[in-house]
Amino acid sequence: MDFEQEQEFVAEIKKYVTENLPLSKLTDEELEERIDEIVARQIGNVYCPIKQRISIIQQVYSSIRGFGLLDSIISDDTITEVMINGPDNIFIEQSGRLFKLEKRFESQRKLEDVIQRIVGLAGREVNQANPICDTRLPDGSRVNVVLPPIALCGPTLTIRKFSKTPMTIEKLISYGSITREIADKLELLVKAKYNIFISGGTGSGKTTFLNALSNYIPKDERVITIEDSAELQITGVDNLVSLETRNANASGAGQITIRDLIKSSLRMRPERIVVGEVRGGEALDMLQAMNTGHDGSLSTGHANSTQDMLSRLETMVLQGSAGLPLEAIRQQIASAVDIIIHLSRLRDKSRKTMEITEVLGYENGQIILNPLYVFEEDEKSTLEKVSGKLKRTDNPMKNDFKLKLSGIKTVI
Repeated sequence: MDFEQEQEFVAEIKKYVTENLPLSKLTDEELEERIDEIVARQIGNVYCPIKQRISIIQQVYSSIRGFGLLDSIISDDTITEVMINGPDNIFIEQSGRLFKLEKRFESQRKLEDVIQRIVGLAGREVNQANPICDTRLPDGSRVNVVLPPIALCGPTLTIRKFSKTPMTIEKLISYGSITREIADKLELLVKAKYNIFISGGTGSGKTTFLNALSNYIPKDERVITIEDSAELQITGVDNLVSLETRNANASGAGQITIRDLIKSSLRMRPERIVVGEVRGGEALDMLQAMNTGHDGSLSTGHANSTQDMLSRLETMVLQGSAGLPLEAIRQQIASAVDIIIHLSRLRDKSRKTMEITEVLGYENGQIILNPLYVFEEDEKSTLEKVSGKLKRTDNPMKNDFKLKLSGIKTVI
């Protein structure tokens, strides 16, 4: 049975099931059993490999109770990202590389039904009046939806898969992103309540690194996490409050932004505030929180270098308060942010920690940076494969006040 025949057969079975079975009275297990029986009866003596038969059953079941074609893609743990550009173009990311799947949705209407099901599960809505939506799947995977007429190629769905096991520093060490020595130093910085900013480009692993770093937070502290769509997996902290933004409804009311959540979190007696990503005017509120006794805050932002991250922060603060003088903004940044960790996705698609830098302060109109660790390629590097490691610079760490305050005598 080729792909076209298989899809025709799936459509035929689905039509039979929806017309002849009492779907509302059947449990998920019972429905799957009945579909199995119907498929076996309809196939008859026609040769059909076991793998294809299982695929047919899953497609029929998921088109009724799940996400249709998406179910089989999402269940594949080797796939890290799914990109759907209209019903006919499905791309996936595996091992850092993109591939086009030889699969497609039955129609644009079918893809729209799946999107509405996904969005509805998280209590959000997306329609022509509100055609862009950020949400998540029940397993925590991050979802972005853009509908026509904004998306010219048809409904566009992008899913960043959610790891079933929380990211740990141990895993980052095994992937070669950092070394054990650096991990131990970062643990001390988190425990000593340094304000840490993680920067990097799209897909460089910022949220992954933030998740790993956040698990160094002492388990007896009160932690508030603030995200567009909840992704962080902080384990072991009992006093944990997770907050998530909300889009406006169809009438334009009810929107809750990251900025609103940061302001609210300050009245919740937080010991740590972890913001998944700052990308706008909320940067000002984040910096003010860091400057008003909420040390140990962690966050991420898009940037191409540590210096670029500072420029981006300036721009974001101006979005939130256009009248502020640049000097005041730079002083805020310099006094709020202690450490910037820059990540990058390299030419061989590997993700590496490129730099760990401390922010020393503000002098002569500029924010002074002090690079502590810098990634250097070695002689084994080629055009296809990057080889190298983070190396300690000759610069001593100068901002050691918080380490001493915490009773930590180790030199970073």
